[in-house]
Amino acid sequence: QVQLVESGGGLAQPGGSLRLSCAASGFTFSGYAMSWARQVSGKGLEWVSGIYSDGSDTYYADSVKGRFTISRDNAKNTLYLQMSSLKPEDTGVYYCAKARAEYYPSGFASGDSYTSWGQGTQVTVSS
Repeated sequence: QVQLVESGGGLAQPGGSLRLSCAASGFTFSGYAMSWARQVSGKGLEWVSGIYSDGSDTYYADSVKGRFTISRDNAKNTLYLQMSSLKPEDTGVYYCAKARAEYYPSGFASGDSYTSWGQGTQVTVSS
């Protein structure tokens, strides 16, 4: 079955960096778009970033544009999120998600575009 396992979260200082990874198994990773979303305490789910199956297109929330970079290694079945210039408001649980297709049938920021989620990894940005 589909498994998505996030790692790389932890504590970072404001202005610092973290790199999240999502190890995928149970499906043909190279055939699906993948995304990162985050859940901030007391707020709804925010779609952070997404990438097409072949890496040809990427999406970013305005709140992270210019600070976060999404990438994927289809040979290693792994999705990444490089987070730089971290802010306290980046604190939350970060999830990776598998889309229904090589792109986003219902749009990048629509839950209907996704079929599977990981268990999440906690990111805390604090001094």
